[in-house]
Amino acid sequence: MKDILKPLAVALALAFAGSAQAAGPAGNEPIQPIKAAKASDPALVELGKKLFFEPRLSRSGFISCNSCHNLSMGGTDNLKSSIGHNWQKGPINAPTVLNASFNVAQFWDGRANTLKDQAGGPIANPGEMAFTHELAVEVLSSIPAYKAEFRQVFKSERLTIEEVTKAIAAFEETLVTPNSRFDQWLLGKKDALNKDELAGYQLFKTSGCTACHNGPAVGGNSFQKMGVVAPYKASSPAEGRVAVTGKDADRFSFKVPTLRNVELTYPYFHDGEAATLTQAVDTMGRLQLGRTFSSTENAQIVSFLKTLTGEQPKLTLPILPPSTDATPRPQPF
Repeated sequence: MKDILKPLAVALALAFAGSAQAAGPAGNEPIQPIKAAKASDPALVELGKKLFFEPRLSRSGFISCNSCHNLSMGGTDNLKSSIGHNWQKGPINAPTVLNASFNVAQFWDGRANTLKDQAGGPIANPGEMAFTHELAVEVLSSIPAYKAEFRQVFKSERLTIEEVTKAIAAFEETLVTPNSRFDQWLLGKKDALNKDELAGYQLFKTSGCTACHNGPAVGGNSFQKMGVVAPYKASSPAEGRVAVTGKDADRFSFKVPTLRNVELTYPYFHDGEAATLTQAVDTMGRLQLGRTFSSTENAQIVSFLKTLTGEQPKLTLPILPPSTDATPRPQPF
């Protein structure tokens, strides 16, 4: 199987690269520009922003969505594995929330089909926010300002976890990062990339990387086995897609991560074992493509990857409404 997959990946990448080289920056590249997000319901997005930063959705009253998906740090926490309730060590590296709306599914194993499905998971996970959906709703319902905002947004007296997760997802859908230097080059600005960055992109294509890292998010649209040419020795107990499908063929298959803003989202891989982009490129070359990049080639690919950093979301920090006497108190310890 390894002998079949490797040439297939390279063949796909060469096909992409060939058509792109013929057409130039405005042609049929395997990567497409990211478009700026347009909120169809600004009030829903604003409510979702509050809930994204709301630590009272956790048992400790300390952990929010932003704790592990920090919007000041590329939408992640820059830790090998996230810290959960009572300082529990998470089993897997937190993927970035930026551009997550482009993903084929959410979580490394794809167990959530949508951002809305994903939003409720950490709240009720005993190793993460360690709350329950019922308590989360009770907390929000005890705060008059939240009740009024939910009523205004949803035109209903009901306040359920469905509305909570819908609002969070609506906010997360706005967290896209357009106008990277690479996007500018794709759109025709030929001097947006320098010589080394262009050389790195050509290597990225001709080596086979674009077989998996393609599309607007430069990934996120497929599941692939970690360790195609040679096995990957993971430090995480996670076994990937098999946990969802139950199929042994899906063991150690993970969602291909987006490479947008990748210079900000270290450490890399589902177990966070690659501390730097240089290390990540070397590992991917050897284990996925059967290729050992020279130090010059590695540096060129890293230079290209850094051109994928786009405009970060510009937010006004939400002011959260105060608790009332009826609000359940946090239990941090």
